[in-house]
Amino acid sequence: MPEIAVVLVDYNAGDEIIHALESVAAELQGRVWEGVVVDNASAESCAAQVARFAPAVSLISNAVNVGFGTAVNQAIAATTAPLVLIMNPDARLEPGALAGLEAVLAAHDACAMAGPRILNLDGTVQGSARGDPDMLTGLFGRRQVLTRWLPWLPAARRNVIDPSALDPRESHVVDWLSGACLLGRRSALARVGGFDERYFLYWEDADLCRRLRHTGYHVRYVPAATAVHRVGHSSRTAQAASIRAFHTSARRYYDTHVAPGRLNPMRMVAHVLLAARQWWHLRHLAL
Repeated sequence: MPEIAVVLVDYNAGDEIIHALESVAAELQGRVWEGVVVDNASAESCAAQVARFAPAVSLISNAVNVGFGTAVNQAIAATTAPLVLIMNPDARLEPGALAGLEAVLAAHDACAMAGPRILNLDGTVQGSARGDPDMLTGLFGRRQVLTRWLPWLPAARRNVIDPSALDPRESHVVDWLSGACLLGRRSALARVGGFDERYFLYWEDADLCRRLRHTGYHVRYVPAATAVHRVGHSSRTAQAASIRAFHTSARRYYDTHVAPGRLNPMRMVAHVLLAARQWWHLRHLAL
C-alpha cells in the first residue's frame, strides 16, 4: 500500500510541474507512493510532463476548469495512502522537508495538517502561516502594502505570522496554512469532506483549516521543513479571472465564518469593501 499520496492541480503551469514532481520523487526515493496530477483544462496538456514519472504518477484531465478545491478532491478520491501531500505545481520541496512534516504528524495525533516554511524564489519568506481572516485582512494580508510598511502593527503580525519570532526547531499551532504545500491526514480530510468545492480558487485553504479546527483537530507550521514557491505562476495566464475569483471566495469566507447572518451589518460592509477592492485591482490591471 502506498505510504503517501501526492496531489497536484495543473493549470497552465508548463514545465514547472516537472520540478515539483522531481522534488517529490527525490524525497520519496525507495518508498512506495502514488501521485495524481489533475489538469484543469490547461491550454496545453501536461501529459508529457506527467508521463516522465509513470507509473507512480497518473493524470486526470478535466474538460473544463473545475477549480482548485474540486480538483484536489478528485485526486484524493483516486488515491488510498493515509497521508496526502497537496502541493502547487509551481512549488518544490527542499531536501528533508517531507520527513520533517511527517515527523510532526507522527508526534501529534490531533494535528490534521502540517505545512512547511515557504520561500520565494529570491529566498525571502512567504507568509504561509496566518491568523484567521477578519475584517482587517484585506488591509493587512500577505501581499498588502500596509503589511510591508507597518509589519510591527498587531493586525499585521496576527494576519501574517513572522517566522523569525518562532523557534525554528519546533512546530507551531496556527490558524491557517497556505495550500501551496500541505501534508495532511486522509482521515481528517475525509471527516470534513475535503475542500469546500464552492470555493473555485483562493481562500479554500483558510476555510479547510477552520473547519478542521472546529472538528477538534489543529494545524501546525513547521519552519524546519522548507518548500520554494513561485507565487501566482498559473494565475498570470488569467489575471482578471483570478482577481474575480479571489474576491468571490473572500465574500463566501466572510459570509460563512466572519459575518454570518444575511442581515449582519459587518457582512454588508465587507461586501462593499471587497467590491471596491476588486474594482481597483481590475482597473489597475487594465492600465
